[in-house]
Amino acid sequence: MTLVNESTRDRMVAQMELRNLSAATIEHYVRCCDRFVEHYMRQPEQLGETEVRCYLLYLLRVRQLTPSALKLHVAGLRYLYSVVLGRPEVVEHVPWPKVPRSLPEILSGTEVEELLAAVTSFVHRTILTSAYGAGLRLGEACRLAYPDIDSKRMVLRVRQGKGKKDRYVMLSERLLLLLRQYWLTAKPPGKDFFPGTGGEGTFVSPDTVRGALHRAVEACGLTKRVVPHSLRHSFATHLLETGTDLRTIQVVLGHSSIRTTARYTHVSKGHVARVESPLDKLGTEEGKVLG
Repeated sequence: MTLVNESTRDRMVAQMELRNLSAATIEHYVRCCDRFVEHYMRQPEQLGETEVRCYLLYLLRVRQLTPSALKLHVAGLRYLYSVVLGRPEVVEHVPWPKVPRSLPEILSGTEVEELLAAVTSFVHRTILTSAYGAGLRLGEACRLAYPDIDSKRMVLRVRQGKGKKDRYVMLSERLLLLLRQYWLTAKPPGKDFFPGTGGEGTFVSPDTVRGALHRAVEACGLTKRVVPHSLRHSFATHLLETGTDLRTIQVVLGHSSIRTTARYTHVSKGHVARVESPLDKLGTEEGKVLG
C-alpha cells in the first residue's frame, strides 16, 4: 500500500515543489509517509497522534533507526499532516529527536593525496578531487559543467547548491589543469563534465562515486571513517589551518550561518594547539590574573 491515493500523493509533491524543496527532500518525505501507511495498512486520514507516536517508537526500538534517520520520518509525517491533510493537531506534540553532534573525521593533507591517488577511475578521481579542491558537496561536484569554469577570474560557479543557491568558489591551478586534462581525455558530448547514462540532464551517480571512494579507502588502509563529505570537511579545516578567516570559509562553503562554519575550529589542530593551557600560567606573572 502506498501513500493514500494518487491525488493526495500529487498534492503532497505539488506543495513541496511550490516551496522549492529539493528533489531529494521530496523523495525522502514521500517514502517515509509511504512506510507509515504500509505499517498500518490504513490510510493516514484514519490514523491519529497515537498511531504516529507508536510508529516512531517502533522505528526507534525495533528498527533501531539512528536519531538523524528518525528525524527525517518525523519531518515527513509533520509535513503530511500539517500541510497536506490540514490536521496539525496530530503532530504538533510529537517531539523532534535530539540528534547528537559529533565532530567530523578530518584527513591530513598526506592522507588526502594518498586517497585521491588510490581512486582508479579517472572520472571518479576528477569528481572527488573537485570536491576537495573547491569544498564541494558530492552532488555539486557531479553536476559541474564547462560554463561553470572561469579560468580568467580563477573561480568556479556552483549552480543550485544546497538551498537552491548559487555561489562562487576558488578555482585552484591544480584543479584547473586536472579538469582540462579530463575534458580533453573524456571528451564529454555536451557541456556537462560528468554526464550520466540516462541522456541529457543526467549525471554520474553519487552512489557510484561513493563506492569508488570506499574502495580507495580500503586500498589505502585508512582506519578513519571516510565518506565523500569528509573531503569537504577536510577542505574547510585545511583552509582554517592555513590562515583563511571563518567568514571567507562560510561564503565558500555556502553556509547560511557562521555557527555551522565555526565547528571547524573544534577540529582544527592548528587552532587547538595555539590555545595555551592555564596550567602553564600558574605561578607566573601572567598567571596572577587567575587569582
